[in-house]
Amino acid sequence: MREMQPLVLFDGDCGFCKRWVARWRQDTGGRVRFARGSRWLLKLLGIPKKDMLRAMQLVEPSGRRSSGAEAVFRMLAWSPRWSTRLAARLGLAPGVRHVAGAVYSVIAHHRRRASRWDTWLFSRVTEPAEHRLVRWAFMRLLGGTFLIAFTSLGKQVLGLYGEKGIRPIRDVAQSERWAAQGRWRRPSVFWKDASDAALVRGCRVGQALSLALLLNVAPLPSAAALWALYLSYVSLGREFLSFQWDVLLLEMGLLGALTAPVGVRPGLGKRDVSALEVFLFRMLVFRLYFGSGISKFHSGDRTWRELSACDVYFETAPLPTRGGWTAHQLPRPVRHAGTAAVLAAETAVPFLAFGPRRVRQATFGILSALQAAIIATGNYGFFNVQSLALGLWLLDDAALRRVLPEALWRDAGPARRPSVPGTALAVAAAVPLLTLGTVEQLRRMGWWPRGPERLVRAVDWLEDRVVPLHSVNSYGLFAVMTVDRPEITVEGSNDGVHWVEYPFRYKTSGVDRPPRQVAPHQPRLDWQMWFAALGSPPSWFLALMERLLEGSPEVLGLFASNPFPDRPPRLVRAVLHDYRMTSRAERQRTGAWWKRERRGLYVSPLTLVPGSSEQAGRLTWYV
Repeated sequence: MREMQPLVLFDGDCGFCKRWVARWRQDTGGRVRFARGSRWLLKLLGIPKKDMLRAMQLVEPSGRRSSGAEAVFRMLAWSPRWSTRLAARLGLAPGVRHVAGAVYSVIAHHRRRASRWDTWLFSRVTEPAEHRLVRWAFMRLLGGTFLIAFTSLGKQVLGLYGEKGIRPIRDVAQSERWAAQGRWRRPSVFWKDASDAALVRGCRVGQALSLALLLNVAPLPSAAALWALYLSYVSLGREFLSFQWDVLLLEMGLLGALTAPVGVRPGLGKRDVSALEVFLFRMLVFRLYFGSGISKFHSGDRTWRELSACDVYFETAPLPTRGGWTAHQLPRPVRHAGTAAVLAAETAVPFLAFGPRRVRQATFGILSALQAAIIATGNYGFFNVQSLALGLWLLDDAALRRVLPEALWRDAGPARRPSVPGTALAVAAAVPLLTLGTVEQLRRMGWWPRGPERLVRAVDWLEDRVVPLHSVNSYGLFAVMTVDRPEITVEGSNDGVHWVEYPFRYKTSGVDRPPRQVAPHQPRLDWQMWFAALGSPPSWFLALMERLLEGSPEVLGLFASNPFPDRPPRLVRAVLHDYRMTSRAERQRTGAWWKRERRGLYVSPLTLVPGSSEQAGRLTWYV
């Protein structure tokens, strides 16, 4: 049957041609023959020498001859990979084929320059890109991120969600209003048991599963169970589990379960990652960064438009660091240049995630540098860890072999092609993930057009089924900058005259207290206090005040210390202050990191009116 194979004739003296022939040989999997365009072979096939010098030639078993870009696409149509065949068919479309032919002609006339560009863009690697090492490294980092998330939540879960916590999950699980909405809309294992023991047990199980994924023990079921368990907390967690990195972790966990290798101790896994799975990860990288970037333009915020966002960002970040204080002292032109760099990194650079190999490596470096700057100047929980882990999908195994131990991949053996069931599963997951991910982002920016009614109903139906899973999301961090820093101080008193402050563990409070490095721990109460100060008191804040009057040990454990160790105070109130970072000179003179000015009361004094023996006390205003 070798005589029935297509034959490609190429210029054997051109290094650029030989590199691409080596790549095409891998893409076509032995279904196409490649030969140097020798004089006797050209005469035998009746191909003029001038045609051979101008472009590569393809002779198909039917006798059909083509050259240039058309020959490339017809040759790739013989590939055993469906993704390559699909790309080949698109390339043969009338408009695309003409544009590709023009590009091919330009490259053929400037081969030396094209060879240099090829080396820079694709390197000299001719083997097909594999991603087993990338998957292995990503799954380890995913397990580490879940371990951080469950460990961090475990320290706070009773104070936030326990029976004596701020937002008891048991109240949600027993609420008729929530039950009427349908439990399938908020999937959670805690509908059955939301006791304190169950909440703590869930975090312990999450830690154990995270360690299993971290150690590459049954990665597929471990990743799937982690996703389901974390979804159980997020579904009923309301404000304290509503951060973008929580839903990003769920989306990463779902994709991780989709691509994880099978087996108890699979090592790198026998099958390679499919092109569609790699595309889904890179699409998530694109949506994460581009969504954040485009939302800044769409919001019309003046600070981003005038490149002055970094003038206020370091000072108003929810939980700043010492690095943020130092960055705030930089000259204004440097801060404005930093703002422009952030906008460029979040709007232009994400498109390079779909570029050639070297371009993707440069993109990985730029986005990693952005994450490093964020880590140095602010505390965003485990967001930076998961963003760095997600960026690994911009690389391939050839890049990771330079940094990972050789023993890890030396005896792994050749990668098998992705299985048919795995590819089918990836296709089935790609439809809702890509459709809803795009729709959610367009709707967030008000760009979603009202199309045909049937299409709108189909998208709405799909969204109604998928949204409860919190695994297809839109992203847009800091679309509008906060130019002031209001901070809430919670105080207690027994006589209404002498007030004592409840010290937070991490939130900005004392002016002489330096900003702390907290991440990757996520102090959820401290974070929500920053949001609460920007508006009217939310319901959870009043619940917090009630728990302090009751002396709830679980809630008090969220604070640095209890200023009323003997018994709870009779009154509590909240005071609002304006905070500003000191200058370097003020810091040297006074030793203070902050300067603050009192605004007034955020919440007037509250007290508990004693109830009957069957009822708890009732929170009321103290007059």
